[in-house]
Amino acid sequence: MIVTMSSSPSSSDLSPTTDEATRLATEQVDQFIASFTAIEAEIGKVFVGHADLVRLVLSTLMADGHILIEGVPGLGKTLLVRTLSEVVDLDFARVQFTPDLMPTDLTGTHAIIEKPGGGLELQLEPGPIVTHLLLADEINRATPKTQSALLQAMQERQVSLGKDTIDLPNPFMVLATQNPIEQEGTYPLPEAQLDRFMVKLLVDYPQEGEYATILQRTTGEAMPEIRHVCSGERLLEMRRTVRQVAASDQILSYATRLVMATQPGSRYATDRVNRYVSMGASPRAGQALLLMGKVQALLENRFTLSVHDLRRIALPVLRHRMVLRFEALADGHDVDGLVGEILETVSESTFDA
Repeated sequence: MIVTMSSSPSSSDLSPTTDEATRLATEQVDQFIASFTAIEAEIGKVFVGHADLVRLVLSTLMADGHILIEGVPGLGKTLLVRTLSEVVDLDFARVQFTPDLMPTDLTGTHAIIEKPGGGLELQLEPGPIVTHLLLADEINRATPKTQSALLQAMQERQVSLGKDTIDLPNPFMVLATQNPIEQEGTYPLPEAQLDRFMVKLLVDYPQEGEYATILQRTTGEAMPEIRHVCSGERLLEMRRTVRQVAASDQILSYATRLVMATQPGSRYATDRVNRYVSMGASPRAGQALLLMGKVQALLENRFTLSVHDLRRIALPVLRHRMVLRFEALADGHDVDGLVGEILETVSESTFDA
């Protein structure tokens, strides 16, 4: 029998060679780093210090997540977000959350307006949430009813107003702040809403050497000029690059074990987690670990995810997803300490699991 070979091109003829794929990946990483560092440098012209905070905020933006920032007033949180919107050329809106803020003040409403030719009509008036970057200032001062208005926007990137549905612009990001000191007149965020934030960042006071620069810039005649160094389209390209970073089975297993170690009763939970934690992280934490870790890998000029990347990002990803029992506070334990213990005890090797 004579077998006739097909003349159609083989899969190797259709796909790029290994060298070509490596070159393309290297170019993507280089372009990502160049754009990322350009945004960092431009923000640094206005926002003084807190280099780690700026990097984590940008990393979350690249990972398509939302941020909860905790810190006392006056540390420049609003300035950081506003500057970011100018550098990346995105729309920005700031909403001051108060106990009397209504959901429609955030999402919008239907208004009766007069038509040019006479008569009245019902017109949809979108609220400040329809923007690229939304700063929800002191979010825990609003009632749970108003806080819940953010849930659909953060998860589905949509807002429902009656029978109408508004698609939010892409990219869309919520940066919410809360004061850790004042508790009177506040409403703690429910766990379902906390879980929508990819990371929780803590803002501390500036270093002593940074005060002079802050005071000089904020009390002088003019602020430094900010340039647009990145467009919204370029930001979306960078997000696609993040998604292309490879994660091995070992990395997926390690991320899974980190998440399960926060859950009391799991095989990876420590004795202290079982004793002091009432609720651990959900699978959404694993997604955040991988996406934030991929950004860290790109910034270190790699197109593959490592265990080191997950360890570096574990604390801001997990700290707001663990609910402590009263015994933990009474015995002087906090979430950050428990996450540190988890990182020490969870094995990086799949074979030791």
